[in-house]
Amino acid sequence: MTFLIVIIALALIFDYINGFHDAANSIATIVSTKVLTPFQAVIWAAVFNFAAFFIFKDHGVANTVAKTVKDEVVSGHIGMIVIFSGLIAAIMWNLFTWWFGIPSSSSHTLIGGFAGAGIAAGGLDAVNSEPVIKTASFIFLAPLVGMIFAFIMSLWFIYSFRKGIGPRLLSLAVLGGVAVFLYLSMETDPAKLKTQYEAYIWNVIFFSKNFKWILLSFIITIMALFTLWLHTLNAARANTWFKRLQLVSSAAFSIGHGGNDAQKVMGIIMAALVSFDPTVYSLNNMPVWVPLACYTAIGVGTMSGGWKIVKTMGTRITKVTPFEGVAAETAGAITLFVTEALKIPVSTTHTITGSIIGVGATKRLSAVRWGVTFNLLWAWILTIPVSALLAAGIYYLVHLFL
Repeated sequence: MTFLIVIIALALIFDYINGFHDAANSIATIVSTKVLTPFQAVIWAAVFNFAAFFIFKDHGVANTVAKTVKDEVVSGHIGMIVIFSGLIAAIMWNLFTWWFGIPSSSSHTLIGGFAGAGIAAGGLDAVNSEPVIKTASFIFLAPLVGMIFAFIMSLWFIYSFRKGIGPRLLSLAVLGGVAVFLYLSMETDPAKLKTQYEAYIWNVIFFSKNFKWILLSFIITIMALFTLWLHTLNAARANTWFKRLQLVSSAAFSIGHGGNDAQKVMGIIMAALVSFDPTVYSLNNMPVWVPLACYTAIGVGTMSGGWKIVKTMGTRITKVTPFEGVAAETAGAITLFVTEALKIPVSTTHTITGSIIGVGATKRLSAVRWGVTFNLLWAWILTIPVSALLAAGIYYLVHLFL
């Protein structure tokens, strides 16, 4: 029992570190554009990181992470050592990259450490290939998707500055597309709606899957309505409104960050609980204290900041204006919501970096400081193998004494 408590404590410590390590992802653009002060920004991000607790209820990402290593390896005392070693390695790499201001992925650090310790315990066959391949592929796909969404959204905003019927028709088409998407994606079968409200409409709205899409659709609707009258604003007034919209877009990204990143630690804690006593705990029946503790830890961690990484994310990749901040954060939020629905643990760091590159590329490709970007790419590629090797070494060392 003592070892289990130590592992849970380490997992929550990692979640806390994840919060201040990745706080820059949520606040870099909003601080760089001076919409909020650094203190205001971290409080803003922390609140919406924790708000994800009430929105993401199916915990698909947590299940994916928990299944990184096969059940027969993550069982009993050896399984506990595997999880312990993976957490220690992940914490070490996160602190190392934070100290040097490198926005590496906490997600990939955790999964790399878990997989590396699993391989040390049971060989290459100990790892389930599907979650690892999914996670590794999104090292490149997450920033690419974020970049494409941000590029498209930036062009949409730029086009909306024009007078004439064309931009207005495009915005109306987006609003229509949102309505069609909601109609097709909403779960309305009363037998499947697992909420406690008496009125059917509230059961539909607050069903976890539905509420996520309603929230995302609401954010896109705000952007579309704004573009309908963007052409009536001069540059100064438009900039003022984009600053206000950044509060919405950064909140949306913070919710996506909390919903994706906190779940990874939930998966690790559940793997430890199942390893400790599979007759009591199950991946399909998560105790409510697990997500509550994880969202609290990541929220408190976010309030602790991460200023070295803010500088890299907010100024070194490309100069970010409020207009570009809205586009990047909204694109990042869309990417995180979609990948969470697909149960894929992605890096919020990679996602927002790709989004920032996407908005920079709409000006000209030379506006993006590609040297900084390629340095970040090396850190991303190295994170999983370095964490895995570190965890394997820790496993062999710990195994000698426990």
